[in-house]
Amino acid sequence: MAELLFPAGDVARIRFAVSPMWQLTTGYRLSASGAADPVHRRWLAQVRPRAAAAGLDRGWLAELVPPGAGYVPDFLNPAPAGPAPALDEELAAIAATPADRIRADLDHLRHHLGGAGPKARALHADPAARLPQLLREIETHWELAFAPYWPRIRALLEADVFHRARQAARHGTGHLLNTLHPQVSWDGSGLHLARRARTLARHAAGGGLLLVPTAFKGPGLSTRISPPDPPQLAYRARGAGRLWEPRTTAATEALAAVLGRARTRLLAELDTPASTTELARRTGLSAAHVSQNLTALREAGFVTSHRAGRTVLYARTEVAETVLRAAR
Repeated sequence: MAELLFPAGDVARIRFAVSPMWQLTTGYRLSASGAADPVHRRWLAQVRPRAAAAGLDRGWLAELVPPGAGYVPDFLNPAPAGPAPALDEELAAIAATPADRIRADLDHLRHHLGGAGPKARALHADPAARLPQLLREIETHWELAFAPYWPRIRALLEADVFHRARQAARHGTGHLLNTLHPQVSWDGSGLHLARRARTLARHAAGGGLLLVPTAFKGPGLSTRISPPDPPQLAYRARGAGRLWEPRTTAATEALAAVLGRARTRLLAELDTPASTTELARRTGLSAAHVSQNLTALREAGFVTSHRAGRTVLYARTEVAETVLRAAR
């Protein structure tokens, strides 16, 4: 049992953040594990072939975020500056990591793994030259595996934050911390973390506390202690088990009257991202007709497009999700 003491000023600086990099590192580890995860089965079935085709199963992340390690280099999960940073902001923070900090994190990873792969050794030897290559791979992986699904993932994370903020408003910060995760308890002056033997000295952990919901974590709790940043606690978001459940988006006469039957049908079919060819097969429309309507929907802000190798995937935006919910 580890304890983190909380002076009054630190309690006042407890905050939440929705972090793209926390989703990417936990999601990559799950995908690379090869496990047949029942919660994320639909997502894994789509992203694993794309990642393998792009060589991401044997790239930088394969060595830095391996399935068997209990540690992810801290520089890959920088402390979010705000409540919902964009991926570009977090990549900029990673790019600004001092070389000695990168080397220290890689040494810690090597200790956990009992060795280091060639890419990890190259990054350790010359962070300035190798870090841009890692960042390009992260961007590629994001585009293949996360960007098309981000509105759905972000909605889950924001719903978790909203629920917990409401609980804190109703019952206080102590209630929030005691209901956050089974491994976390609060006694009024300190935060206790079960199954963690390492002492969390307040002066060595940074000020405040950052709570980070994740869609892809298992049942355990992850911590990041890297002063002067505030300590981070990453936990599985509420409702993650229902993240990929099909949503009822049957076209309605009212919505079809506004958008047209073809466009309404395409939006309904985009419950998961799909290509023009796949949508044509599902709907019976010609590929040219599908492409024309997708272009119109994209220009209106209802869909986004994401390149996955030679394929372009289309995904619904939050605007489209709102319209479909209203139509139902």
